[in-house]
Amino acid sequence: MASVTLKNIKKIYPHNGDEAKQAKKKKKKGDDHEEKKINLQITEQGVVAVQEFNLEIKDKEFIVLVGPSGCGKSTTLRMIAGLEEISEGELYVGDRLVNDVAPKDRDIAMVFQNYALYPHMTVYDNMAFALKLRHLPKAEIDKKVKEAAEILDITQYLTRKPKALSGGQRQRVAIGRAIVRSPQVMLMDEPLSNLDAKLRNQMRAEIIKLREKIQTTFIYVTHDQTEAMTLGDRIVIMKDGFIQQIGTPQEVFNHPYNLFVAGFIGAPQMNLFDAKLVKENGKYAVKLDCLTVELSEEKQAKLAANNVAEQDVTLGVRPEHITLAQTGIDAKVDVSEMMGSSVHLHVTAMGRDVVIVVSTMNMTGAEVAALSAGAAVKFDFSGHVCHVFSKETGINLEA
Repeated sequence: MASVTLKNIKKIYPHNGDEAKQAKKKKKKGDDHEEKKINLQITEQGVVAVQEFNLEIKDKEFIVLVGPSGCGKSTTLRMIAGLEEISEGELYVGDRLVNDVAPKDRDIAMVFQNYALYPHMTVYDNMAFALKLRHLPKAEIDKKVKEAAEILDITQYLTRKPKALSGGQRQRVAIGRAIVRSPQVMLMDEPLSNLDAKLRNQMRAEIIKLREKIQTTFIYVTHDQTEAMTLGDRIVIMKDGFIQQIGTPQEVFNHPYNLFVAGFIGAPQMNLFDAKLVKENGKYAVKLDCLTVELSEEKQAKLAANNVAEQDVTLGVRPEHITLAQTGIDAKVDVSEMMGSSVHLHVTAMGRDVVIVVSTMNMTGAEVAALSAGAAVKFDFSGHVCHVFSKETGINLEA
C-alpha cells in the first residue's frame, strides 16, 4: 500500500499547427485575458486541461475526484495511471517519483467505466490474465482469483463468459481483475455510470465493503456527487482543470468554499438569493424581502475574524434547511413532487425559482395534499443554515 502525492501537476494538450498560429497571433494582440475566460485556458503551448494540481493522498485513504464533464478529473486519474503524460509537476507513489515510470511498473490497478473485459475469456481467465503475464505459479494464481471472487460474491460465475453476465456482475469481474494484483493504489474511473440507479446504489455499498477488506489506497472519479459524498474520506471538487475545494463530505457540504461548490454538492442544489449583509448592534445579519435573519455565533465569529464589511451578497440556503411558516417570504407552489418521506416544492418567490424540501413524517394526508400546485405558502430559515458569498468573487465570506 502507498501514499500518492501530486505536486503542481499540469496537463497541456498541444495545439495542431493552425491553433498554434492563432494562439501566437492573439498573444501579440494582447488577447490573453480574453482567452482565459473560456472553460479551459489556451496558451501558446496548447490547451491546459489540468492546472497546478496539488494533493497529498494518505496510505489507505479513499479519495474521490468529482466535478462536471470536462473538468479534468479523468485526465488527472490517467496521469496517475501513466496513460497520459504529465506536462509539468511531480507524481510520487510512496517515496518514488513515477513521472517516467511505465504504467505496468507503477503497481497501480485501474477499473474502467466500460469494464474492458476480454469477451472470449471466462471470468476466471479474465481475472487471472495479469497474474499469468507475471508468470506466477498456477496454485498462487488460483488462490488469488478464488479469494477475490469470494470477496466480490462472483464465485458462481467463474466459468461464464462476460456476455452471460449482467452489468453489475461484469463490473464486479473488472474490480476482481484489479484486486487480484494486490496493487498499491486502486484507480476507478466512473465505474458505476453504466448501471441503473438501483444497481448503482448496491454497488456503492459493495465498494465500501471492498475497501474495508482489501485495505489499499483508492482514487475514484465520478461526476455523481451522491457517490462522492457516500464513498470518499475526502472529496476533491474540480472545475475547468482547477481544484475548487478539498475536504471531508461533511466539510464541503457544511462549508462550501465558493458558489460553484455550493451549487454542485447537495441534491436538490442550494437555493441562491440576492441579499444584504448588515451589522446591527455589533451582530451580522442578512436582509432579504421581509426577513432579517441574525447569523449564528459560529458564523459571527468567522465573519468578524475576516473583518467582513456590510455589503450586497449572494445568500445560499439548502432546500432541506428552509421551513414553511406562518410568517415569512411569500411564495407560490409551481410543482409539488412527492418523494415518499418528503415533498419537494418548486415555488416562485421574489421573482425566482426556489426549492423547499418538506418532511411528511408528521403531516396528515390532507396537509400534504394542500401543498399542491397553485398553493400559497410562506417560508423562512434560521441563521445557522445561511451561507454568505461575495457578489464579486463568489467566495464564501466565512472562508
